[in-house]
Amino acid sequence: MATIAPVGVGAAHPSASRRAWFVLAILCFVYVLNFLDRQLLAILAKPIRDELGLTHGQIGLISGLYFALFYCVLSVPVAWFADRSNRVRVVAFACGLWSAATAACGLAGNYGQLAGARMMVGVGEAGGVPPSYAIISDYFRPGTRGTALGLYNLGPPIGNALGVAFGASIAAAYSWRDAFMALGLVGVATAVIVFVTVREPKRGGLDVADPGAVAAPVERAPFWPTFRMFFTRRVLLLTALATGANQFITYAAANFTTLFLMEEKGMTLNQVAIWYALLVLVSMGGGIFIAGRMVDRFVPRDRRAYAYIPAFALIAAAPFFAGFIAAPGWQLAMVLLVLPMGLNYFYLSPAVALVQEAVPPAQRVMAGALLLLVMNLIGLGLGPTYLGAASDWFASAGHTRPLQMAFYTLLPFYVVAVLLFLALARAIAKEAGERQ
Repeated sequence: MATIAPVGVGAAHPSASRRAWFVLAILCFVYVLNFLDRQLLAILAKPIRDELGLTHGQIGLISGLYFALFYCVLSVPVAWFADRSNRVRVVAFACGLWSAATAACGLAGNYGQLAGARMMVGVGEAGGVPPSYAIISDYFRPGTRGTALGLYNLGPPIGNALGVAFGASIAAAYSWRDAFMALGLVGVATAVIVFVTVREPKRGGLDVADPGAVAAPVERAPFWPTFRMFFTRRVLLLTALATGANQFITYAAANFTTLFLMEEKGMTLNQVAIWYALLVLVSMGGGIFIAGRMVDRFVPRDRRAYAYIPAFALIAAAPFFAGFIAAPGWQLAMVLLVLPMGLNYFYLSPAVALVQEAVPPAQRVMAGALLLLVMNLIGLGLGPTYLGAASDWFASAGHTRPLQMAFYTLLPFYVVAVLLFLALARAIAKEAGERQ
């Protein structure tokens, strides 16, 4: 019987095939659309708010809690189903569903209709990322997955940047409704391409120490034992909690930064479409990719690098984030945002790679979904909801710059996230010692 390769084994294996890179590119583009559709509401928050008369709190709810409840909760049963079926078809169907729902957002005439369409986007997106993690892990060998998943995780910054550039440009030239409808139609076409061109890989086919060995058959993982395993294994639970605390900052900021720059820093929609789009693409994309490369380089020497990489990044990011909030104009604010925009996202590639390497192949989709469940309920569900409510509270208390005050309250969450990542490093060391 073939043995599972430990983390770091893979340098001796052949490089990934052309098909693996093709699949990675296709799935990355799907992730671009996933995040683009998800963030489009935040990017176009000001024109939507002006037309529909929404408060910061209402924007926080539909971009945060309402969306996250459907996205996070449904991702677990969808992942359980994907572990037992064709994962590629699940991704294709999910992409088609959330894209159609995105187009429906452009038809919303009031807050209730927009909220309903956003919830349906969450339903569709529940089937996008966890199956893709597992598909990529079955196309790339151990020791190369950090880089592969780092490239896949460029989806959020590219999606954000394209959303800012094209969404804001379309909205400025036409209307915010046209932006939603155009991008929704692109997603529906992409879903068809995925269904036709991507092949389902063999589960665990590359998880063998000997390239010539035959992998043992992968059994279907039961639902509740996998669920209990994830939440009772300290390394996995701390990974989810630490990334959730990290995402509380990133999602809260991401859903209000465009509005913040326009309302309190004097930036126009056309300026956002150029300068903020470039900053997101370069800084966020660079941070995610560099972190993935660092995983492949440092984890074989010390598995605690999974936790140390994001912890040290957050420590370096916090003072620059505070400077961004305090900057008097948008030009200086953008300069100060360059570093934290990249460093704040150093958590993503290490967290995904750690979870995918730490569980058997049959549990990868489910484990990835449980990771997303926890970190997105905390980050996506609570982050924007909290920041919007905090801004409304500061406004009711008479503060002249309520959104700026709300942004300042994100700084203590840097401390929480760093402490959780350091606890994760200790848990990784302890688990490694128990296995020796």
